[in-house]
Amino acid sequence: MPASQTKSDLAPVLIACCLAMLAVGDNSTAIMAALPDMKGSLQLGPAELEWVVNAYLLTAAIFITVGGGTADQLGARRSSIAGIVLFALASLVIALAPSGFVVIGARALQGLGAAFAVSGTLAAATEAAPDERRAEAISAWTGFLMLGFSIGPLIGGAVTHYAGWRFIFWLNGLVMVPAALILMLHPRGGGRRAMSMDWAGLGILAVFMVTLISGLQALAHLAANRKAALVPLALAVIAVVALVRMERRRSQPLVDFGLFANRNFAIAAGLLFLVMFDIMTLLLYYNLFAQSADGLGLSAIAAGLSLLPLSIALLAFARAAPAIAMRVGVRRMLTGGSLLLALGCAITWSSLQIEARFALLLPGLFVAGIGIALIYASAPRLGLATLPQQQAGKGSGMLNSCSFLGGTVGVTFGGIAFAFSGFTGVLVLLGISALASAMLCLKLKSD
Repeated sequence: MPASQTKSDLAPVLIACCLAMLAVGDNSTAIMAALPDMKGSLQLGPAELEWVVNAYLLTAAIFITVGGGTADQLGARRSSIAGIVLFALASLVIALAPSGFVVIGARALQGLGAAFAVSGTLAAATEAAPDERRAEAISAWTGFLMLGFSIGPLIGGAVTHYAGWRFIFWLNGLVMVPAALILMLHPRGGGRRAMSMDWAGLGILAVFMVTLISGLQALAHLAANRKAALVPLALAVIAVVALVRMERRRSQPLVDFGLFANRNFAIAAGLLFLVMFDIMTLLLYYNLFAQSADGLGLSAIAAGLSLLPLSIALLAFARAAPAIAMRVGVRRMLTGGSLLLALGCAITWSSLQIEARFALLLPGLFVAGIGIALIYASAPRLGLATLPQQQAGKGSGMLNSCSFLGGTVGVTFGGIAFAFSGFTGVLVLLGISALASAMLCLKLKSD
């Protein structure tokens, strides 16, 4: 393909992919500011509130491996369009939902759409870019995802305050429309192969993830009902052993465990698990703390504004991460980012020991945001850099599956910590996670 044709093809595809990621990123964090309002209007209990978040994350984690394989087999743009349309339709259902049960079900559908949209758009942007612009395309894709993450708390708080939480999902649906239309108008053949779906692998993967999260949620009530936790966790162990054995024997596995033989890919997957564990847990339980009478007592918009230091750090340092990596090396940057996240949690925790005032929390939130941005902006690039281009879809699917699963596990463990120790307990949990991330970074080869 001539360079001029490749360049003209890249621009609209990259715009569409970035728009889709802006909506996905915003959806992930804007809802956090709206959850206290949703809790009151839909009369949600603590477990239901967790499932409003976890239904999305868990479904995305299960099906994103399918999305990655579909992007490789049927074409990245076809997969992207399917995910974007489903995500938009699910957003509209949530906007019109009459009850918490409908919201949870539609959030699961939204997670299914995100599974195809995230892995598909990353593969589409990578596929459309020539080799010399591949890193630039991935950086733009990641940048818009981080932009959505960063502006989500402010948008969610402002929209909830002035228009109600339902309007957040109307906006998400509307942003997805031009992204789908652009991809439809710029089709591209190639890369289409006969599709062989591993239904048994998908079923076992779903059993593993659902039983894992159900068992972890039940740990909070272990003293009262041991079976409620131990039985699901035992089933999760059996399921993951069966999954590994089955997938290693398949010529085209749904979950390609062979990718983890690549050290950098395996470490990138671990980092994405931990950083999503941190950001989803931080945003959910900070908003519950900030908007409660026992916490900061803020309105939804004030809670969103109080997260502005975190948002600024996410946006600024996600953009700066490639330049920082070139100057100090990826290993040092990721290790430093993990330690900054731990430091930010420690500063925030120390501030709460003095007085529960949001002004005292701002420095810690800013430092934590730097650490999150440096890790999240660089880990996907680290994981995909050593894979052949034909595995970009499956590789991105595996990385994002680990990321979504990390968010689900984080929300679940965060709920236990929040119930027993409040937001200070959540900060301790996040600090431990950040230190584990730093230990993982030390396993990277020096660059």
